[in-house]
Amino acid sequence: MSNVSEERSETVFDDFKPAYTEAQAKVEANRCLYCHDAPCVQACPTSINIPEFIRKIATDNVRGSAKTIFDQNILGMSCARVCPVEVLCVGDCVFNEMGVPPIQIGKLQRFSTDRAFDESWTYYEAGPDTGKSVALVGGGPASLAAAHELRRLGHACTVYEKRPVLGGLNTTGVAPYKMKADRSVEEVQWLLSIGGIEVKTGVNIPDDVDFAALEKQHDAVFLGLGLGPDTILDLAGKELPGVQGAVEFIEGMKLEQLDLKDVKRVLVIGGGNTAIDAVREAIGLGLPEVTMVYRGREEKMSGYHHEWDAAKQEGALAAWQTQPVGFAQEGGRITGVKCQKMDDDKKLIDGTEHVLAADLILLAIGQSKLAHLVDGLDGIETKWGRVVVDEHGATGRPGYYAGGDCINGGKEVVNAAADGKRAALAMHDYLMNKGGSDA
Repeated sequence: MSNVSEERSETVFDDFKPAYTEAQAKVEANRCLYCHDAPCVQACPTSINIPEFIRKIATDNVRGSAKTIFDQNILGMSCARVCPVEVLCVGDCVFNEMGVPPIQIGKLQRFSTDRAFDESWTYYEAGPDTGKSVALVGGGPASLAAAHELRRLGHACTVYEKRPVLGGLNTTGVAPYKMKADRSVEEVQWLLSIGGIEVKTGVNIPDDVDFAALEKQHDAVFLGLGLGPDTILDLAGKELPGVQGAVEFIEGMKLEQLDLKDVKRVLVIGGGNTAIDAVREAIGLGLPEVTMVYRGREEKMSGYHHEWDAAKQEGALAAWQTQPVGFAQEGGRITGVKCQKMDDDKKLIDGTEHVLAADLILLAIGQSKLAHLVDGLDGIETKWGRVVVDEHGATGRPGYYAGGDCINGGKEVVNAAADGKRAALAMHDYLMNKGGSDA
């Protein structure tokens, strides 16, 4: 697996939420009420025992604290940085009902898991060899969580990833003020240190290796396909230089050094979390004027409002109830977006045509789905571009399981980690009791 280049645009960013010192962590841990039947645990998709790991910080058992986290979520280090805790565990802290600042669970989780990484603590080893083998398609959080759990249970694993690096959006898509690509790669290497997880990068499934070949080599298959390329506005001029998908832009910024010297004005089309990330990253890269263009009202945007509040504090502008209807150009280069205002019913208002000037236009209106990659596999159902699974992550094709964005359309890293572990436990049951041939 390749490491990321040291020459990356993302390195200019500082942490939006600086790490706790030991003294700060202890003070915060001692504020916790250690609730029985704690609502913060119920809000966590991986069901980390939050009061327990916090109590261990308060009693100087940081090693045990980290293990409590990793027992439930092997990607606990990255999730401590990237989880939207404001709408998950922290948002459900009982202190919110008491007019008291909630416990900073994410920062406490980061304190423990960072210590584990910095001091090279290890907790797990591969289980006794079962003679079974699993293919994991995609190298993102869902596949990595599944592979680690499967290795602990003794199954051989091979991860097939089309990119040169593993980690999925943790490596290529997470906002750098939350986590940079090299930290994600460090997490992957730590996870792989359990041994027995083979990694094949630069392999595009099913083009390079088809599913029939996977079935011959392995006893089960996990689909961690993720999402596809950015959705592009089907307007004249979409192919011009200066029009780019936001996810593509973010990946470039995280993995390489971008040339933005001629960019003064940026428009980000969309109102979701990717749009907000792109806005904040463009501002952080020093681009003078960054505007989010959204067809709805501010209070109706789908992105997290606490993230947008931060963007506004950093200088983000917005054009609300504004619909792109074309691209303005001059000399084969983009110069802006032709727009019309929209009413509350999202209907275009006649006579409101105008142009928003821009040197760079980032499209954050969604990503394509990849469920078509499994078309033709009997028993696997897709719906709205997603792979359909049962409560255990199983598809209708024996031995095939799935998790992450390809089943939920695009949620959080913590959801993918939960999906991967859930599917791994179900695959173990399948391999040991129902299917798979002896190796």
